[in-house]
Amino acid sequence: MGLGALALALGMLGSGCASSVAKSFATQHFVSRPDLRPPPIDVLTRAHGTAPGYLFVSPERGVDQAGPLILDDHGQVVWFHPVSGHRVTSFRVQRYRGRPVLTWWSAEAKRGSGHNGVYVIADDHYRIIATLTAAHGLAADLHEFLLTPRGTAVVTAYKKIPYDLSALGGSAHGAVWEGIVQEIDVATGRLLFEWNSIDHVAVGESYETLPKDPSKTYDYFHINAVDLLPNGHMLVSGRNTHAVYDVSRSNGAVLWRLGGKRSDFSFGPGARFAWQHDVRLHPGDMLTVFDNASEYAHRGHPSRGLLLRLNERRRRVTLVHSYRRRRPTLSTSEGSDQLLPDGHVLVGWGSMPFVTEFSREGRVLLDLRIGSFGARSYRSFRFPWTGHPVTAPVVAVRRGRHSEIVYASWNGATELKRWRVLAGPDRQHLSSVAEVRKAGFETAIRLGSRPHIVRVAALDARGHILRYSNAVAA
Repeated sequence: MGLGALALALGMLGSGCASSVAKSFATQHFVSRPDLRPPPIDVLTRAHGTAPGYLFVSPERGVDQAGPLILDDHGQVVWFHPVSGHRVTSFRVQRYRGRPVLTWWSAEAKRGSGHNGVYVIADDHYRIIATLTAAHGLAADLHEFLLTPRGTAVVTAYKKIPYDLSALGGSAHGAVWEGIVQEIDVATGRLLFEWNSIDHVAVGESYETLPKDPSKTYDYFHINAVDLLPNGHMLVSGRNTHAVYDVSRSNGAVLWRLGGKRSDFSFGPGARFAWQHDVRLHPGDMLTVFDNASEYAHRGHPSRGLLLRLNERRRRVTLVHSYRRRRPTLSTSEGSDQLLPDGHVLVGWGSMPFVTEFSREGRVLLDLRIGSFGARSYRSFRFPWTGHPVTAPVVAVRRGRHSEIVYASWNGATELKRWRVLAGPDRQHLSSVAEVRKAGFETAIRLGSRPHIVRVAALDARGHILRYSNAVAA
């Protein structure tokens, strides 16, 4: 076996492909970065013909560490950023001030409301450049965080208000959660626009069952997605009304309803959805929807990604394609449905820990599982990304029976292709002793000798040195 093949084999061991149990959760471990413990990734259908870019997921709950996570098509970690709390959602690439950035929502407190957190923007060096919350003292909600070319952010929030529920069989002294959309200037935090569901969508439009305990707040609307339309309007999704709303940004009026009890559109065969997530309008009047199809009205039907054609003039919606896993999956909450530039569709299965890429015709091009069945990623995406970490590569050395094994990693370095190992008797006398291809997040390189000092150089595809690690004692 050549040195490159040996390093690749060792890299598979060092990269955390074998999982172990820590705090009862399966976890990857890295010798050079013991502080990083992302969930293991199992590739169920190997990638073939997938779209360009990396996978962006936000594992949480049934994991040892939650946090935004970038993966390659082999399920290998590219970048991982643990958060102190166990809630993180909607990790993706957006643009801010004309440059690509990473964005996500996280709750840093380990306890408290699931809707209480902060919106985060990080640059291509993985430095956090902005954080913001909702306006008017409302908690920053996990469901939506969109950046606009105007330097603003569109976010969602929930507000508890008193409400007479007696007409629905509830308490006259009840309360409901109303869904709120806010547009906020990122630089100043100033509120520019606000929309409240209770002013435009009646509580009676909900399919959600009233809570048995009258002291509980009724989540009648459950806002879970906002999309910005080319005409300046907003597309707002209400999970618990099974409907999507075209909302005017000038006065907040609902211009039409798609789905639910008061739909302005008729549906062709297979086009209707329920308890939906991640509704987006695309050029050519194409609409993507993650159809949870869970609970009550659609019990027993598997969840699916939908590609629909929206005819506003005829007020008609027809099914172009539905995307289901080969093994039918029912996701009772969360989920995403991303239409990629080449026509592929990437479906994140929300409360079920799967991510699947389909061809436009529905062929499975990649299917993977995040962690175990307690883990989840609220949404999953694919984007091109180039990361330039400000941190240096990291090296660790472990002594084998007859040799030294060098473990090298560089969290987030997308241009890294090869590792060069420099070793010698002291820091002033280091020379190259090995050069191998990168093998996963962490590459293990066996040395035939036992030097006193070791450092590594990270190389790009042309063999240029990107950066050196610190020198460490072997």
